[in-house]
Amino acid sequence: MFVLIGYVLVCASVFGGYALAGGHLAALFQPLELLMIGGAAVGAFVVGNDMKAIKATIAALPSLFKGSKFTKQLYLDLLAMMFEILSKIRKDGMMSVEKDVENPEESAIFKKYPNLLKDHHLVDFICDYLRLMLSGNMDAFQVENLMDNEIETHHVEGHVPVHCVAQIGDGLPAFGIVAAVMGVVHTMESVGVPPAELGIMIAHALVGTFLGILLAYGFVGPLSGLLEQKLNESSKLLQTVKVILLASLNGYAPVIAIEFGRKVLNSTERPGFLELEEHIKSTKSK
Repeated sequence: MFVLIGYVLVCASVFGGYALAGGHLAALFQPLELLMIGGAAVGAFVVGNDMKAIKATIAALPSLFKGSKFTKQLYLDLLAMMFEILSKIRKDGMMSVEKDVENPEESAIFKKYPNLLKDHHLVDFICDYLRLMLSGNMDAFQVENLMDNEIETHHVEGHVPVHCVAQIGDGLPAFGIVAAVMGVVHTMESVGVPPAELGIMIAHALVGTFLGILLAYGFVGPLSGLLEQKLNESSKLLQTVKVILLASLNGYAPVIAIEFGRKVLNSTERPGFLELEEHIKSTKSK
């Protein structure tokens, strides 16, 4: 939603200011210039990336037009779910969560948090490390190193669409210049036409540079920054789980381990201590 609002503000500011200055908006409508700039940008994107990167970028684009799912409520649910899992382990032993780990879709604990269950990467991350903990005494330092490597891999993979979109944005001004040069070449080969027509042709050529810069900095470039923000938010979920499980491995009680997880959250989503306590009580009563 905010992406569309931003696009409207960009267009209103640029084209509205141009119109208020006495410019004719019809002169800026140059579909052939857009064809050259957009087509060249898409072509360069295909040339510069393999199929995995192309698919990852296309799959990431719809998320840009949705609000962030990483809200305080989501983190409250995550902390409450981890508290339930660790409390069950502390009360009934490590083997008590074996069925939950092997089949989270049928787990009574996981099913209480459908928004978390939808995130298959998060659920796999939790279950994989609980499965490792089930296998016996684990060295917390080795588990932490493994978690760090997995989170880094997740971040590197998630950064592929960010890099691809940033490359497209960086190339658009250059392709705008290419379109403008093509327009100038067309103008130069038409020097026999009346001066009024030459002026129109030069104006059309300059529109190519304008469109390339506008598309780069007003439309495509900001998307790479938004993708990176969403990637960092998704990594924060995994970092929270990591801190909680490591605290549990080091012998801390569930309530303390959950507090470790709460403290690593961003201040904009971090719940208060009493707020978290009330949420855990309400979920346990369900």
